[in-house]
Amino acid sequence: MPRRQRRPRPAPPKPDQHTLNQPGRCRHDLAQLATNLGESEKEDARPTWKKGFGFHPLCSFLDHGILGTGEPLVTLLRPGNAGSNTVADHIQVVKDSVKQLPTGYRSGRKIMIRTDSAGGTHGFLDWLTAKHRNFSYSVGFPIHGAVAEVLPLVPKIGWTKAYDSDGVERDGAWVADITGMLDLSSWPAGMRVIVRKEVPHAGAQLRITDIDGNRYTAIATNQTKGQLAVLEVRHRLRARCEDRIRNAKDTGLANLPFHAFTGNELWCHVVMLAAEIMAWTQMIAFTGTKARRWEPKKLRARLFEIGGKLASHARQTTLHLAATAPEVKLLLKGMERIAALSPP
Repeated sequence: MPRRQRRPRPAPPKPDQHTLNQPGRCRHDLAQLATNLGESEKEDARPTWKKGFGFHPLCSFLDHGILGTGEPLVTLLRPGNAGSNTVADHIQVVKDSVKQLPTGYRSGRKIMIRTDSAGGTHGFLDWLTAKHRNFSYSVGFPIHGAVAEVLPLVPKIGWTKAYDSDGVERDGAWVADITGMLDLSSWPAGMRVIVRKEVPHAGAQLRITDIDGNRYTAIATNQTKGQLAVLEVRHRLRARCEDRIRNAKDTGLANLPFHAFTGNELWCHVVMLAAEIMAWTQMIAFTGTKARRWEPKKLRARLFEIGGKLASHARQTTLHLAATAPEVKLLLKGMERIAALSPP
């Protein structure tokens, strides 16, 4: 079903992007992807969960919010048959990610870890909420067993309108807190379970646990502040991580060229370095411009492929750029910003 036209929403007041994205908070997104290989078998290449053949990396990205892109923190290359919800791998990725953050941003609730349902395991959440770490988390939660049993029991008054990414009420979508209807004694203290139901879009596949013709999803979080709809949409903004994965594939992660597993690990680090350089180039050179959110393909086509010529005269080297290139002024502006920085 196509989304209906947006309309202004009554009280409570509309949450702005400051509320949804919470500046000052670091958001780490963990994601998994399957890298398929069309050539000969490589070391540790195995059948993947997507019915392909290759590897199953686990990646971590730092979310820059709606105004920017994001930067890679860790890529853990794993055999294709590695588990999706392996606790040890998730913990290792978070450990390596936190080491890259500035001092003062390596523990506490100001660090939020977001994952899909692969991160909704006892071992991983217990590790995140240990006293000396105490991270915030927002993870996908499976709908089966006790969760599926209480869904028909949620009263109509318990459902509130869900928001879209702009903080506007979305027609045909609702959220409810079912924490009090579940026995969560075996889970970390303070955990909440929030359920979302929505009218399925055209072609959507319903699960056997979906009722009333609506599609249901759930998240688990230890956040205590904010409306239910704000907490739920904050988790769904993790979808930007899928954009980061697509960009990484466009930068070289789609195909790993070496036979040796260690060689392909090194290739992953090179790809992440290239993505990191692009992310910081956009932050430093193109903040406030349309290029701040361009993806690698567009950056290459509009900026990186602008023709130029180096000329030397009187012991000086000058770069001459093609004056007729559409985005040459934007490139010059970015280069001026970088040149104005003091060298490290």
